[in-house]
Amino acid sequence: MIEIDAVLVRRLVAAQFPGWADLEVRPVAAGGWDNRTFHLGSDRVARLPSARRYAAQVEKDQLWLPRLAPHLPLPIPAPLATGAPGEDYPHPWSVFGWLEGEAALTAPISDPSAFAADLAAFLAALHRIDASDGPPPGAHNFFRGGPLATYDDETRRAIATLEGQIDTVAATEVWDAALASTWSGPPVWVHGDVAASNLLVQDGRLSAVIDFGCCGVGDPACDLAIAWTFFAGDGRQAFRTALPLDAATWARGRGWTLWKALITLAQAPGVNPAGFGTARRVLEDVLAER
Repeated sequence: MIEIDAVLVRRLVAAQFPGWADLEVRPVAAGGWDNRTFHLGSDRVARLPSARRYAAQVEKDQLWLPRLAPHLPLPIPAPLATGAPGEDYPHPWSVFGWLEGEAALTAPISDPSAFAADLAAFLAALHRIDASDGPPPGAHNFFRGGPLATYDDETRRAIATLEGQIDTVAATEVWDAALASTWSGPPVWVHGDVAASNLLVQDGRLSAVIDFGCCGVGDPACDLAIAWTFFAGDGRQAFRTALPLDAATWARGRGWTLWKALITLAQAPGVNPAGFGTARRVLEDVLAER
């Protein structure tokens, strides 16, 4: 893992964007895993891929986010500049405009059902954007939008590893049901990582959607996992009601959710204690929906 800190960012900015050299650089409170993010003054952020496998997202963000933004009902990150490798940092990197808001993971939400409906409206708008030239699923987005079968072996190994710890019969049934269909419509734009940490909240309402590094075009089922990972009760139902997708797509969305929960639980609990607890709760919700 590359050591990325404010000192490195200051050097990169000074060398490549001298007009911004005097701006304060400090880490964003929740900067993510795929990228390290730093405030650059009060209205910009520098975003640096943390490893080579995330570097392809930089060019994709620069190309596609400005094209997607005019068609969406909420703000998304706006690229301002592209940085080049330098100062012993080996990857391209980006500067974006800062979007105000607190991540939904910790922010108070006034009305979960309204929040869910707003997110569904955003995703429905994203899915309607012309996807004819968009990037198909691949290594750049860890095959989001692609067939679930990509992760079949990994999922079945996780189920076997968890024998005696979870209801492996129920998990296998859910997984098999998810694999039983594929997306038959034309490819649509997908965000690829619709998580509470990528949803910004202001005044209790959804205010922006960030982190499009896993975006691409394909099957929208991967964008549905938030129904189980974040929403519950009336919020989950509001989200499902507001998205015009068929039962088979929801079954695949459930499969995406199951896959991630299973592979997290199959790791030793000490590897990711916070993620382990969340994954167990999500798995219980997924398997309870019979």
